Amino acid sequence: MRLTDYLDKGASLGTDAPCLTMNGRTLTYGEVQELSWRVARALAGSGVRPGDKVAILSANDPVAFSCVFGIARAGAVWCPINPRNEAAENRELLDLFDCVCLVYQEAFAPLVERILPELPQLKTVVCLDGPAPAAVSFEEWLTGPAAEPSPPSGDLAMIVGTGGTTGRPKGVMLTGRNLETMSALTLMSYPFSGRPVYLALAPLTHAAGVLCFPIMTLGGEIVIMPAPDLAEFLTLIERHRVTHTFLPPTLIYMLLAHPALASADLSSLRCFWYGAAPMSAARLEEALDRIGPVMAQLFGQTEAPMMISTMAPADHFHAGGSPARERFSSAGRPTPLVTVAIMDDEGRLLPPGDRGEIVVRGSLVMAGYHKNPVATREASRHGWHHTGDIGYLDSSGYLFIVDRAKDMIITGGFNVYSAEVEQALMAHPAVRDCAVIGLPDDKWGERVTAIVQLHPGRTVAADEVRAFVKDRVGGVKAPKQIEVWPDLPRSKVGKILKNEIKSRMLSAAGDTPAVDG
Repeated sequence: MRLTDYLDKGASLGTDAPCLTMNGRTLTYGEVQELSWRVARALAGSGVRPGDKVAILSANDPVAFSCVFGIARAGAVWCPINPRNEAAENRELLDLFDCVCLVYQEAFAPLVERILPELPQLKTVVCLDGPAPAAVSFEEWLTGPAAEPSPPSGDLAMIVGTGGTTGRPKGVMLTGRNLETMSALTLMSYPFSGRPVYLALAPLTHAAGVLCFPIMTLGGEIVIMPAPDLAEFLTLIERHRVTHTFLPPTLIYMLLAHPALASADLSSLRCFWYGAAPMSAARLEEALDRIGPVMAQLFGQTEAPMMISTMAPADHFHAGGSPARERFSSAGRPTPLVTVAIMDDEGRLLPPGDRGEIVVRGSLVMAGYHKNPVATREASRHGWHHTGDIGYLDSSGYLFIVDRAKDMIITGGFNVYSAEVEQALMAHPAVRDCAVIGLPDDKWGERVTAIVQLHPGRTVAADEVRAFVKDRVGGVKAPKQIEVWPDLPRSKVGKILKNEIKSRMLSAAGDTPAVDG
């Protein structure tokens, strides 16, 4: 399927049905279709040809998201650019992707003006919502020279940046087949009926946007939030009778602490997806109790989007209705169209229970990294896609992710997986969030170090926390150093930045308030 097929399938169920809604304004399926054709003709009139790369730089916005389908109708390749990135990173991504056209919101005009001189290949620059000195306005562009778009020249649908935290960012090439597999697995794995209503709070440049495609095949409505606001999030669920939504764990923790949650009417929810980072088993159980039996795990990565493994709401419970706590730390079971295995460093597949790198095969896996054959070969060693995650499969086929390979700590000759220690820490009632890293140590090689963020008004002693963790995972894994920070550094999508924590602690040891122990 092409990206336009998702929209057109929804429109075939009724062009007057609501498609994209934000701030009380709704675009119907017919209106989004019409706009996508106008964008496609404007792109063709601007010289954009099938296979050319077109970037969108925008906060969550219905018109910007409609342009995605115009890009696809023109046979071009969608390149989502995260507006939260720094200017240098976005310049690098636009250059790496070979973008010839950029569509952006006026709010990002200063950023665009800074990077345009270094991007001579950008022949067409369009401002969505206002005049900008370096761009043509959206309305002027749509009414300017137009041409009928040519048929697509290949299956490449989008290129997504991985971020530049470990060097130059890579561009993940996702095909129509990849996204079709992801959409099919979404519809197979979770509860759907009738026309769903999906609330998108997280950036549409990431998981929240890709989840729109399967919703559209059912003619569902997508309610878009322009900025994160948890009080408004709860209000919109009630107002629009939202059936499906997605939040990363960090925002779910904040939602559980929000005073409006207790009085919110969430009875319309059928599926509350969580993913993009490990979730505390203790917080998950709280969410099941306070939000409802609707929590739904998904595990994937940019290179194999969203649906490597899943855990539907019903799988969080035993047949008799009791919570299946032994699964709460898992990433669910591998999905039907994806093969998952555990591999050692020599390329041998390991039996259930043994820990190694999680590797996957199937039509969900990317076509490769754009203009980076070396990285593509490295990621596909031994004929499997290497996720970089360490985990194991249990005897029931549930996948457990114990750490990122790069985050494993070797202390006193023992391997300690930071995610396991973090799960134990998150069960402590005073801990709101945490990160566990290894720091150099003359005696142990690396010492297990915990940085914790406490709930407001809470205090805790190091010995208490250490004993709490030791009781759950043993003395080797219990943190030898515990520090309290008011907040933890996070990425644009809410993931804790362990590299930044480690760098900060190495360069400024003693500058951070520590819990003595």
